Amino acid sequence: MSNEIVFDIETQNTFAEVGNDFKKFKISVVSIYSYATDSYQSFVENELPKLWVIFEKADRIIGYNSEHFDLPILNNYYPGDLSRISHLDLMKIIKENVGVRLKLSDVAEATLDNITKSADGLQAIRWWKEGKIGEIKKYCEQDVKVTKELYEFGKNNKQLFYKSLTGETLPFAVNFDAPIARTNSATANLNLTLPF
Repeated sequence: MSNEIVFDIETQNTFAEVGNDFKKFKISVVSIYSYATDSYQSFVENELPKLWVIFEKADRIIGYNSEHFDLPILNNYYPGDLSRISHLDLMKIIKENVGVRLKLSDVAEATLDNITKSADGLQAIRWWKEGKIGEIKKYCEQDVKVTKELYEFGKNNKQLFYKSLTGETLPFAVNFDAPIARTNSATANLNLTLPF
């Protein structure tokens, strides 16, 4: 698992406030887990430049529904293009194997023992409006922990679980292995936040 980073974001606003215009979303908190340091960290909006260096040095960044939500919003802040960084979206793999988009909490409840989400994104936005940044960080880090545990379970067991409409817990196959990367040694350590 080398230098992989598991991440999640929380926003200051909702789809009801901004519609489908991802350019209008504002970050409240980004939380990460780093396998290299075995630690969690959280960043508020004005601390995001510290996050870019971590992402750029990562072997891969891992999220849940991150390709269609987290990364487009983070790209509003990032001076480059985050899609150039190796990325795994667990929800994308799950949808490819099950045929539907499953919520993080539903997959976690069916797969993991005693590891669940602690709240929801709307609660995090209420905390933002109340100035409770510490609560948002705890919630976001818990989502990162749930994503990390699902990733590890899927990587180790090549399957996850979900509950059918009848309540039956069903397994489905996943493959979270990283693709074999071909790097150009001249650009492998390029700092993407510098303007060249």
